[in-house]
Amino acid sequence: MKYVVQLNDRRKTVSIEPEGVRYEDEAPVHAELSDIEGSPVRMVKLGTHVYRVVVEKQQGRGKYSLWVDGYRFETEALDERTRSIRDLSAATAGPTGPAPIIAPMPGLIVRVNVNVGDRVEAGQGLVVMEAMKMENELRATAAGTVKSVEVAPGTAVEKGALLVALE
Repeated sequence: MKYVVQLNDRRKTVSIEPEGVRYEDEAPVHAELSDIEGSPVRMVKLGTHVYRVVVEKQQGRGKYSLWVDGYRFETEALDERTRSIRDLSAATAGPTGPAPIIAPMPGLIVRVNVNVGDRVEAGQGLVVMEAMKMENELRATAAGTVKSVEVAPGTAVEKGALLVALE
């Protein structure tokens, strides 16, 4: 089965084959997934590399927030046919411009790495938040300018709270 995975602003193909998981045109690697009992954390082993991953389903088919070893990624994983249909029908057209940084879960703000007026690039870490005893770096999904910073270090926030507005 072949999937088209959009990770932040980049699209890549991932194939699940009898030999393992193939990323783009690389050789397939053995993959294992295991749960950590009583925890939302999963361990993913790809070849000889092991990653600690927390997955949160987002609204919409195939959309997820991933925390991989403390880094947050917004992703959409669709099978090849669904991705083609969406592209042809322009169903993926949403608001243009950078998305605001929203608290993905309740937590405590540890660091704010930007100020109002700062120019940010896609993937740049803007806020560090502690949740579930892990520090999570929240990153910009697209380039933009910081319109407002709504939190400061030490602030406790609820899921869905606006942290940084971008334009």
